Amino acid sequence: MPAREVDYEAIVVGAGLVGLAAAVALARAGLRVALVDRSKIEVGTLSSTEDDWDARVYAISPGSACFLRTLGVWQRVPSERIAAIETMEVFGDAGGEITFSAYELGERALAWIVENHELNAALVETMRTTPGIDCLAPDSPSAVAWSADRVELRMADDRSIAGRILVAADGVNSWVRAQAGITISPRSYGQTAIVANFATERAHRGRAFQWFLDDESVLAWLPLPGRRISIVWSAPETLATELRAMTQEALALRVAGAGKGALGRLTCITSATGFPLTFLRLPGVIGPRLALVGDAAHGVHPLAGQGVNLGFGDAAALASALAARTLVGDAGSAFLLERYALHRAAPVLAMQAVTDGLVRLFGTSFPLVKLARNGGMRVVDALGPLKRLLAQPALR
Repeated sequence: MPAREVDYEAIVVGAGLVGLAAAVALARAGLRVALVDRSKIEVGTLSSTEDDWDARVYAISPGSACFLRTLGVWQRVPSERIAAIETMEVFGDAGGEITFSAYELGERALAWIVENHELNAALVETMRTTPGIDCLAPDSPSAVAWSADRVELRMADDRSIAGRILVAADGVNSWVRAQAGITISPRSYGQTAIVANFATERAHRGRAFQWFLDDESVLAWLPLPGRRISIVWSAPETLATELRAMTQEALALRVAGAGKGALGRLTCITSATGFPLTFLRLPGVIGPRLALVGDAAHGVHPLAGQGVNLGFGDAAALASALAARTLVGDAGSAFLLERYALHRAAPVLAMQAVTDGLVRLFGTSFPLVKLARNGGMRVVDALGPLKRLLAQPALR
């Protein structure tokens, strides 16, 4: 018996960065796509002065930049809003140090720092000009019904759309994931990431910095264009509350001091904001006619800056798998979904193991552990092949 007709081959729920990328990638693979989000999909505006920078930034890996370029997204990000990380200097809490160099690794950059606003704008404009995508937003899904040959998404006004596969790109507290009966909740790290941007007295010269501090927090300085940096301070709740309560002047002094004055005097150019840090590992990222991507599929600590890169990797792998749908006649085929899950299992598990392991390793003040971890950093820094091996996952 032939399968019943459907409205779309793929229904993507969630229009964040990863959801937008997934919709564009699937459409470019030839699928008819519906992109559904509860909020209107639009590009916000920043003021036009030179120091109006989004405090939320992403470190886009070379692999993700290549993927975004194939979608036509990367070319839409203004070059003057992108900063390359050419070196990364990482400091332990007792003298350990590792320096990663793009030149030594044979890369143009270790990563590119891009503001959330600019990347979102580029993805929205690409989505709007990509044939094969219907944008259903704002629209509120209220229920999901799975059957043998389709999945139906019912809206709050009782309309419904049908597709061959449902793609959950709706974040760490995914509604779609819950509808599928996957009830595992994210585990809190008991930390908040404090983010803000600063002007610097001295040029960063493409250097990023990261300090594992005595108070079990992790501070990262990421280069922005010009003499500016964006910081991510992953801090225990007590410290995070203290940092958010500071004046901009006091925060600038605190950040400069924690970073050993590496770039001289700092001047705060955005207000500090924060978001809670969680870890999420699921037993699987697929189900019958279901694929999870991005934060709906996994959560990692931001100390390696890889959360959005893992999500873009999901979008690329899912589009690649579903591009072969003509071989089986069904974009929601279990065979294709298994290919997607198999392709993503190793890189996601490896990144989660590294980031979660580092949080635990630097989360204890036991003297022997402290000595060992800082000694280990010095050993790795002296062994070029090992250092290159450790850097490879972050370049994908």
